[in-house]
Amino acid sequence: MRASRGEKLFYALNYAFLSVLGILCVLPMVHLLALSFSGQSAVISGHVGLWPIEWNVESYKLLFKGTRIVPAFWNSILITVIGSALSILFTILAAYPLSKKYFIGRRTFTLMIVFTMLFGAGLIPNYLLIKSLGMVNTYWALWMPGLVSVYNTLVLKTFFENIPPELEEAARMDGCSEVRLVARIFLPLALPALATLILFYAVSYWNMFQNVLIYINAQQKQNLTVIVQQMIMNSMLQNVDQYLRPDEAMQITPESVKSSGVIIMIAPMLLVYPFVQRHFVKGVMIGSVKG
Repeated sequence: MRASRGEKLFYALNYAFLSVLGILCVLPMVHLLALSFSGQSAVISGHVGLWPIEWNVESYKLLFKGTRIVPAFWNSILITVIGSALSILFTILAAYPLSKKYFIGRRTFTLMIVFTMLFGAGLIPNYLLIKSLGMVNTYWALWMPGLVSVYNTLVLKTFFENIPPELEEAARMDGCSEVRLVARIFLPLALPALATLILFYAVSYWNMFQNVLIYINAQQKQNLTVIVQQMIMNSMLQNVDQYLRPDEAMQITPESVKSSGVIIMIAPMLLVYPFVQRHFVKGVMIGSVKG
């Protein structure tokens, strides 16, 4: 069906608005990238726009030599990879039985899970619980409280419900067990939804900030988000001569160092997103067809 003149005008205005909105979201990151690679005089004078001036990488040298950003980066990867794997595993274990009509107590368990979206215990009871379990200053304090997202569970549950029951019946007639049915039939068909949910979990764990401040006291276990926040709040140019030569130290400013830290923090997610972007819209839309 050919689009009418009004529809073409609407599409054109919609694309123009979204393009402008996308550009406005990208420009601050481009400016930070330019600041991180610009020289001292250009940054202080405020002449840096969207392109580096007086190109230099001394701020990155200072970050890698004089801060804890490298171990914090590996801590973030550890938290994100293990946390995302555990979360998607338990999300599957929760969503699959809830998607079966023959599961006894299905409605009751679903309502109990949805109830947690509306009400929470609060910060102090949560901390006391984590402390009583002996998980303070361990990464389990970051993984366990938010191990399963209710929203993600409902999305995956709806995705499983949309899979034709004839496939399950045929697999059972061939002697397929419950575990094999999930592994061979449901999970391959749910790859778009799984890729989307893994992205949701990965971004959540990578950007985790408040829980790290509350539960992780050891500096060697803190993640990249906390380190960058501390770097933004405090000047990074103290004792800089220990890590850079005098001529190199003269080429950096606190703004360029902070910008470099932010770029290092957001770069991994920007690199991962294109690989799962094609599954993103399909996974969310298919998983939200039913209530």
